Amino acid sequence: MIAQIKNELEELDAMDVIRYVDQKFKNETVFSTSFGIEDQVITHMLAEAGSSASIFTLETGRLFPETYYVWNRTLEKYKLPIKAYYPNTQAVESLVSLKGPSSFYESVENRKECCFIRKIEPLQRAIQGYKVWITGIRAEQSANREDMDIVEWDEANQIIKIHPIFHWTLADVESFLKANFIPYNPLHDKGFPSIGCQPCTRAVQKGEDFRAGRWWWEDKSKKECGLHVTTK
Repeated sequence: MIAQIKNELEELDAMDVIRYVDQKFKNETVFSTSFGIEDQVITHMLAEAGSSASIFTLETGRLFPETYYVWNRTLEKYKLPIKAYYPNTQAVESLVSLKGPSSFYESVENRKECCFIRKIEPLQRAIQGYKVWITGIRAEQSANREDMDIVEWDEANQIIKIHPIFHWTLADVESFLKANFIPYNPLHDKGFPSIGCQPCTRAVQKGEDFRAGRWWWEDKSKKECGLHVTTK
């Protein structure tokens, strides 16, 4: 099925990909947004297409104030429901009580433990029962993402993943934002190309990798939280 979908999407632009998914997987599609600029582009397209896709976000409890700002702006502009998924309260209480509020700085294992509790487990609940998961992933965002494809099979979550703007450049995204007056996170104007939890995100310097500001204290090759580990 993955090869067939990929073939059918090959000549389509991003908006037509959104329409294709809605026609083929109506009421069986879910979109995850973190309110970054790529996700804002997808939200705009979903609204324009009148898509039946459900939209959700992962409320980790450690987001930037600016993220809540653009979340509110998005609700105001598009009038689309965005379901928030929170971490399991008992799991967070146990982690913080045992290791403190900043254990993720101490080791990769601790950081992945925090990511699992605050992001992976809530994600698994959010996508359960759906056939297709739409994301705002672009190939040039990181070396790991260059190895992905516009359509993939996520073995761990047993779901088809489709990335409508996979081949877009950052310039494409920014141009689309401006042309369509799409609300976006003001941190993007302050050197934050990739925005996650506040303690784990910093601005990047000129010439640094797109995701250099995420988990900056770790080795470059480990710059994924586990949300997007897929197989073609």
